[in-house]
Amino acid sequence: MASLQTLSKSFPGWVFFCFCCCLPLLLTSSLPLKGASTAHHACSLRKINFQQPYIRNRTYTLAKMVHASDKDTDNRLIGQQLFVNIRENNRCYLMKKVAEFVVKDVLLTEVKNQYPYVEEVAQFLASLTSELSSCQFSGKREHVEKNLEQMKNKMEQLGENGKTKAIGELDLLFDYMENACTDVPKKGGNKKKN
Repeated sequence: MASLQTLSKSFPGWVFFCFCCCLPLLLTSSLPLKGASTAHHACSLRKINFQQPYIRNRTYTLAKMVHASDKDTDNRLIGQQLFVNIRENNRCYLMKKVAEFVVKDVLLTEVKNQYPYVEEVAQFLASLTSELSSCQFSGKREHVEKNLEQMKNKMEQLGENGKTKAIGELDLLFDYMENACTDVPKKGGNKKKN
């Protein structure tokens, strides 16, 4: 206690005290260091985005309705094959790219007039991709580009049925995006099967 009283009487003592006690606290703070990547935080969505019964019902109803007219049971556009060679921390980025493609090249084409709820689902997915606008890939992109390209090529090979299949798999897109992008702890055995 006596040394603390002596310390309090001298300005250099206070500077020394602050330097020794406060500097370690500042250095270990949870703020990101300059140049540190914040991509992980930018690559997450709030769980509440997916817990809205209205949009979930619209998405699942649209997918179920269109899936019934899809005669091709051998192919899948949106499934686990998209995640081949993709690290878990990059899966949200991948799903953002898939959702952007589905909105632009499927939902906002002539099909928007063929089925109910298409515009609502497109707006919902577009709002999610907008929220993920600063989500960046960490590492090398080759596998993401390759997997996306394979999905696009498969859809193109299916011709007119390609868009039908993509719409019929909107429920899968919804689920995969929720699993990849919400900040709920992921457990190894909790993955949706193809």
